[in-house]
Amino acid sequence: MLIDTVVVGQLENNVYIISQPGRDDAVLVDPGSDGEKIRQRLGTRQVKAILLTHGHWDHTGALKDFPGVPIYMHQRDRMMLEDDFLGMDPQGISARPQPTDFVAEGQELEMAGLSIQVLHTPGHSPGSVCYRMGDTLFTGDTLFLNDYGRTDLPGGSQAQMRASLRRLFTLHGCSFYPGHGPGGTIK
Repeated sequence: MLIDTVVVGQLENNVYIISQPGRDDAVLVDPGSDGEKIRQRLGTRQVKAILLTHGHWDHTGALKDFPGVPIYMHQRDRMMLEDDFLGMDPQGISARPQPTDFVAEGQELEMAGLSIQVLHTPGHSPGSVCYRMGDTLFTGDTLFLNDYGRTDLPGGSQAQMRASLRRLFTLHGCSFYPGHGPGGTIK
């Protein structure tokens, strides 16, 4: 599996372009902003799907730059794409494209030659999810290197975050790719 990281926006969101060697398609995780920068890194690869770890603006701002591409997210974060307050959008750019598909705990997705498992990890937001591909985990704002996402935003929950982190810490040996900053390995 190939993982390209594109850092975008004022909060330095990590956008991940995931593909398989020899294929001309890819999956995007959390296109936060700067669609042109993401497209440049894609090169000739075509985006088959966009996976959202949650609905905050810094992870969804470039959705409009990929029209017609299926968007996957958890149902409990859907309103964040419609409501600037819930989506924490400081610029007030509401009405982002809506999801085409909703993911759920334990769901298995197959796209662009990738096998993807959905882990519902609420705490940062009600619909926060992680996407697991083998021993690789895309955590959004659930888990950072030596830290975790905020729980004081609308819909956040410290108790849910603790439960989600306990769950992730059972995934020994997984490399994790967070929504911001460098990743690491769950030990």
